[in-house]
Amino acid sequence: MAPAVGLIFHGIGTPRRDLEPGEAPYWVTEGTFALALDQIATLPDPSQIRISFDDGNASDHDIALPALQERGLTADFFVLTGRINQPGSLSEGQILALRDASMTIGSHGIAHRPWIRLTNAALRHELAGSRQMLEMLLGQTVDSAGIPFGMWNGRILAALRAAGYRMAWSSDRGGLNPAAFLRPRTSITAAMTPEAVAAVLTGRLGLRARILRTAGMLAKRLSHSGG
Repeated sequence: MAPAVGLIFHGIGTPRRDLEPGEAPYWVTEGTFALALDQIATLPDPSQIRISFDDGNASDHDIALPALQERGLTADFFVLTGRINQPGSLSEGQILALRDASMTIGSHGIAHRPWIRLTNAALRHELAGSRQMLEMLLGQTVDSAGIPFGMWNGRILAALRAAGYRMAWSSDRGGLNPAAFLRPRTSITAAMTPEAVAAVLTGRLGLRARILRTAGMLAKRLSHSGG
């Protein structure tokens, strides 16, 4: 059986806000997005693919939601609460629509910044503040987080657990354990061909890539920098 796999999409189509430096490669066309969903929907077990969206862009609601529903797929949406109701980002009403469509809403923090660079106090505010705001809006528990930029260490994982999160999603690639606290994902980018997406869906990495990923994740877990 193929391993479970986590995917990250960011923006779809034409952005309706100014992009951050380095963000553009993570925006895919509507055609690329639809083709990727078709590849997932035709797998023997599409539920093995955990689809997610980071940053809370308006395209999550306007483009991704109807495309997911058309194929009977669900996804996790990790929202930046500091961008809610801002141009080009999800509104409160759109987030509620995602919830009502049986999509999962999680936190991506308040501002889009690397958590590993925050002080302990700022990190607690980022994790607890975003979670509290989403729970007040949704009227339900929010217990998952998408880690911005995939940058984490042992301190981040400990802070997430302390803030009440039951799972954290990184961008370490490869297969994932659906029961683990930390769950790796792979970003789908504009440069990927259908063949490249198909390879990601297998969750299998080459030997060298597996060794590098394992070593990298171990080093991150042992790191507790910050204060």
